[in-house]
Amino acid sequence: MAEALGITASVIAVIDLSAKVASRCSEYYANVKNARDDIERLQREAQGLKATLERVHSLCDNPNGVGLQDSQSLREGVEGCQKQLVQLEAKLEPRTTNKLMSRYGIRALRWPLKSNEVDKIMEKLGNCKDNISFSLQVDQEVYILNIHKKIVLDKLRSADNAAFDSHDEEHNARCYQGTRAELLRQIYSWASDRGSERIFWLNGMAGTGKSTISRTVAQNFADKGDLGASFFFKRGEGDRGHAGMFFATIATQLVQKLPSLAPHVQNTIEADPGISRKTLKQQFDTLVLQPLGKIRTDPQKSSSIVVVVDALDECDREEDVRTIIRLVSQVKHIASAQLKFFVTSRPELPIRLGFEDIRGKYERLVLHQIPEPIVKEDISSFLEHELATIREDYNKSVTQNRQLPADWPGHTTVQSLVGMAIPLFIFATTVCRFINDRKCGQPKDQLAKVLKYQSRSQASKLDATYLPVLDQLLVGVTISERRRLVEDFQQAVGSIVILASPLSATSLDRLLGVPEGTVGSRTDLLHSVLSIPSRPDHPIRLLHLSFRDFLVDAEKRETNPFWVDEKDAHNKLATRCLKLLSTGENLKKDICNLRTPERPRADVYKQTIDSHIPSDIQYACRYWVYHLKEGGSILSDDDQVHNFLKCHFLHWLESLSFIGRLRESIGMVDNLIAIIDPIKTSQISRFLYDAKRFILSYYSIADSSPLQLYSSALIFAPKKSIIRNTFQNYIPDWILLEPNTDLEWNAVLQTLEGHSDRVNSIAFSHDSKLLVSASSDETVKVWDIATGALQQTLKGHSDAVKSATFSHDSKLLASASLDKTVKVWDTATGTLQQILEGHSNRVNSIAFSHDLKLLASASLDETVKVWDTATGALQQTLEGYSDEVNSITFSHDSKLLASASWDKTVKVWDVATGMLQQTLTVNSYIRSLLFDVTNSILITNIGRFRLDGTTNLPLPTSSQEITSKSQCKGLGVSGSWVLWNGQNLLWLPPDFRDLTSVISYTGSTLSIGCQSGRVFIIRINIPCSNMLE
Repeated sequence: MAEALGITASVIAVIDLSAKVASRCSEYYANVKNARDDIERLQREAQGLKATLERVHSLCDNPNGVGLQDSQSLREGVEGCQKQLVQLEAKLEPRTTNKLMSRYGIRALRWPLKSNEVDKIMEKLGNCKDNISFSLQVDQEVYILNIHKKIVLDKLRSADNAAFDSHDEEHNARCYQGTRAELLRQIYSWASDRGSERIFWLNGMAGTGKSTISRTVAQNFADKGDLGASFFFKRGEGDRGHAGMFFATIATQLVQKLPSLAPHVQNTIEADPGISRKTLKQQFDTLVLQPLGKIRTDPQKSSSIVVVVDALDECDREEDVRTIIRLVSQVKHIASAQLKFFVTSRPELPIRLGFEDIRGKYERLVLHQIPEPIVKEDISSFLEHELATIREDYNKSVTQNRQLPADWPGHTTVQSLVGMAIPLFIFATTVCRFINDRKCGQPKDQLAKVLKYQSRSQASKLDATYLPVLDQLLVGVTISERRRLVEDFQQAVGSIVILASPLSATSLDRLLGVPEGTVGSRTDLLHSVLSIPSRPDHPIRLLHLSFRDFLVDAEKRETNPFWVDEKDAHNKLATRCLKLLSTGENLKKDICNLRTPERPRADVYKQTIDSHIPSDIQYACRYWVYHLKEGGSILSDDDQVHNFLKCHFLHWLESLSFIGRLRESIGMVDNLIAIIDPIKTSQISRFLYDAKRFILSYYSIADSSPLQLYSSALIFAPKKSIIRNTFQNYIPDWILLEPNTDLEWNAVLQTLEGHSDRVNSIAFSHDSKLLVSASSDETVKVWDIATGALQQTLKGHSDAVKSATFSHDSKLLASASLDKTVKVWDTATGTLQQILEGHSNRVNSIAFSHDLKLLASASLDETVKVWDTATGALQQTLEGYSDEVNSITFSHDSKLLASASWDKTVKVWDVATGMLQQTLTVNSYIRSLLFDVTNSILITNIGRFRLDGTTNLPLPTSSQEITSKSQCKGLGVSGSWVLWNGQNLLWLPPDFRDLTSVISYTGSTLSIGCQSGRVFIIRINIPCSNMLE
């Protein structure tokens, strides 16, 4: 505060001095004739300086100007200015020309400065003013950046406790001084080498010390100012166990490291407030890649910025793991900053495949391949240090007669432990925790328990690590007590190791339905394998994932008395979740007691939500379906799940909405549908399908105002909606007249909006999970069919995109454009893989071969080109048409290629040689074609054509050769109607006609692209005749 008053006082003093100098100049100007130009110049400079300082004073007085008061550069500028003005004021002190005139009261002034002196003063004052203005500008820019940064940090969702220096990671180990020296040297050398690859992958099997190394290097980079961000994955730790918030969390930390990123990240958040829930590709592009590309730094002068990613193998979805690897490999394209990623993981298959995808773009080191003598020395150093600390702490706490010898445990014993440990550091750390756990016994006795396992034949190193900890629980107990103790262990610890997100002992007591304190007492002797906080309301965590692996390993069922049946544990936990949610008022209408149905969720304080929906209820709401699925449950009518939903479906959605997890309900309902017993169900099946339609239709309003589930959502649902009729009594009394709604849900399952121009092409992926749409707005969009969520927006074409299609394994996506190019994309990441150029006019159609080796493109330039998908090399150019080629398809054996042209011919080509095999002449335009499974019939929009490989004669037009569309099976489109088995089923309004429609590979889902840019997904379970409205 004193400093703030100091700069304010200095500013006021300079304003006062400037005013005095300007006033003196006015006096001189009126009385001195021979220096008016100099006087006038100096007066203007003083007045300008006064105006500048008055602005500074105004800003310092403003609450937003607190940062200015702390500015060193501004302080120096003001003080320098003050010094110049004090000297100038002294020189301008009025002096008379002679004593005689003064004696008679006549005041004659003499200008005291020469012209060259004025020039120097002007220059100094000008510099002072410029310095102040510059400081003001810089400080304001810093202040504005801080505002941007605060907005970003407030609005961007990130994973709690994912950073290396979070409270959850605070007490976890770092490498001891002198250990891992050569390994750490290699990592630091990679980070500082500007020519090295941007990714360093450190992999090793469980327990080899990867996380300890990660924390060590993260701390080192942070100390040097080189750490950009860190994310420590941990299975079963909520948002740390999946990739959903990975890039949002990285972006949040990068903004703190590089404040100049903040405005660009803020622009992303304002354009899409839900960006942290979008696809990994969108998050990476808009929160990391693009903002970094927009900031101005000198990469030659700045050091590397390192992002540390630990335990990538603990990310729960294999697809996400590969996607993260592919995306971060793109940081090599960032020229403005030397961003690097240090990644650790087990060498699991998805991760190995991910790094294989970016072969040659990373550096690698395998921990368990480090020479054994180096590992032995490091583990020995660790054990000697830890055991010495245990000895010293123990001796301080006991009387002299109980103290351990000064050389305890001795070199021989330490080396025995080292032999048991190699190559697992987790053995060393767990054993030291066990020996130091005073609740279990004295260090000497604890050490003896460990050494008993030295002579046993161990199935794995993990047995020697964890059996000493667990076997002590059974010492001195009877057979009946042993059985009860094991059951208690499996209930408490078995639940802890399979939780999707950690819970406190108190919350777990409530979830398991046991007396308060039960979980705490059952874990009292497990501090060496579990992180158990002193407060019962803080979550219990696994110290290492290998403990979970050890307990649930099916091969140890007969040898490990504490073995946990993972499926059984999941089933029991699912049952407990549903029982908890069904008890009392744990779930009810208006759970937060708002009493105002219109109140937005954003206006409800988090403390209010948490007090009404405690952590155990939140957990049960989010994960009961997960435990059902993992337990292998099968649903049937009137079972526990069905009865719960009939009573609490809306209450459950309300609670999910309040905790910000409503979108997850869509996937949960899909998972429930997937485990329905097809024989014993009809009611629950209809209930769940209706429930999904209900969620999809009213998600937006329910997410923003949860209580609208009971009013708007119910009254606007169709009259025969199962959800509406089941929960009719929840409609508020103040709704006196309900709107006249449809009887049934219409056929439109999803309306996908995002294109700004006509949709030209749509196609389903071959696994029926994704839909791609190509538009005249020059973009391609990839959608999740189940949720309607936008997965990717692919940009790069410079004109309308005419066609898009998936490869047969759904891993690649190709798009064709009026810009004469074909682009090939990675479906998972949206990364552009190939640009195929060679056509001289627009490209109309594209198709992948079934063996994934080739891609064909048909063009307005009257040619078909065949490309190698791996290299992008042109393999064939097929010619012979007299008009544009509009459709192409490969045979199922990838040996033939058929192409249709507006010249009313279909040509069949040998793919290997490029030789024309057959030309079919038709009487109508063919817009689409494909081979049947026998490769002997072409199916087109005008009928089926039998191929005759022995003749090039025009195809006969008899009914024997052309199968009418009335004989086509399944779902299709013709003119203004959706067809079912060739019969008119669903009339299409004009906006839906004359645009590409495709049939999904399930045979029951239709997608329609519209002139408005919308895409409709229509699912038909039974024939109906509803008109689209």
